[in-house]
Amino acid sequence: MEIKFSPPDITEAEIAEVVDALRSGWITTGPKTKKFEKEIASYCGTTKAVCLNSATAGLELILRVLGVGPGDEVITSAYTYTASASVIAHVGAKMVLCDVQKHGVEMDYDRLENLVTERTKAIIPVDIAGIMCDYDRIFAIVERKKSLFRPAGDMQQTLGRIAVVADAAHSFGAVRKGKKSGNIADFSSFSFHAVKNLTTAEGGAVTWRPREDFDDEDLYRRFMLLSLHGQSKDALAKTKLGAWEYDIVTLGYKCNMTDVVAGIGLAQLARYDGLLARRKAIMRRYREALEPIGVRFLSHEGTDFCGSHHLCIVRLPGYDEQKRNAFIENMAKRGVATNVHYKPLPMHTAYKAIGFSIEDYPNAYDFYKNEVTLPLHTLLSDEEAEYVVACVKECYVE
Repeated sequence: MEIKFSPPDITEAEIAEVVDALRSGWITTGPKTKKFEKEIASYCGTTKAVCLNSATAGLELILRVLGVGPGDEVITSAYTYTASASVIAHVGAKMVLCDVQKHGVEMDYDRLENLVTERTKAIIPVDIAGIMCDYDRIFAIVERKKSLFRPAGDMQQTLGRIAVVADAAHSFGAVRKGKKSGNIADFSSFSFHAVKNLTTAEGGAVTWRPREDFDDEDLYRRFMLLSLHGQSKDALAKTKLGAWEYDIVTLGYKCNMTDVVAGIGLAQLARYDGLLARRKAIMRRYREALEPIGVRFLSHEGTDFCGSHHLCIVRLPGYDEQKRNAFIENMAKRGVATNVHYKPLPMHTAYKAIGFSIEDYPNAYDFYKNEVTLPLHTLLSDEEAEYVVACVKECYVE
């Protein structure tokens, strides 16, 4: 039996939406993208959403809207994918990495608080696997550090404190204390990449928590300008008779979403509650079968939260990096694809080159050395899930 790690769940509904876009004569940013934005905002409980070509673009545009740049510092986790941190370098700010909690993947909040300086303009918490961070605690930290904050520009002045910018690439649909991801942090950036719970092949979206002092229309316009070369009219607006003229009001970027991929997203969103339910069912089966033999799971469910069940992250107690890698190879020999989330950033060449060392992040390395991510997707049948369980039992010897 061959078990893929995370294939996209595409049905005739998604195909029909794409065909409809292709036949409409409008395949770039247009009516489907705008509809998808409205449905994302409605789903998350926000007033607006901005669709883009990736979550990475979303994080970078958020920092740029906030006016973060050279001389500033932004803190994120040492245990994440590079996109969470590389955007900090892209805007010219100083990257500050925080170690994670012992036996966990959330930032060590005490360490986080100690890393805040007068130059800190944003914190990027990472909702790894689709489990939302403790945003109450993060907001409490930025409130306690308000006296250090030195605002630059109107957005920072409005916030009056460090911005909390969620890397919510994994957490679309997750809930914490009754609120959905996208409606808790100041700003959130979602990924709709091919391996995500909800996919548009490539794509992402930005949302922000509604505030009385935020002008939602103005914020939306700022993101639109930055995402399309700083052009005052998008292509759809320019198609109106006689409306060719436009202005370039800022030197922007090119990261808009197209109607072709938005069509995929619309069909996926209509099915999303069912997709989440299936993921939860598979995860519960894994836990029932594997926790008794000592496999430790990163929990997606608690009294006040429910993750998106994007990744099934487990740890193999007693294993070091070498034994973990051998486990992955043994699973592969049985036809089961597994993965590792994540190799900590300070272990990568690019991060070593700018001065980071894994020795400064012992908890991140300790989690990584025996972490394995099991297949978890909605094309996985009950029989295939049982086969994964059987293979783990064969390959894991504590």
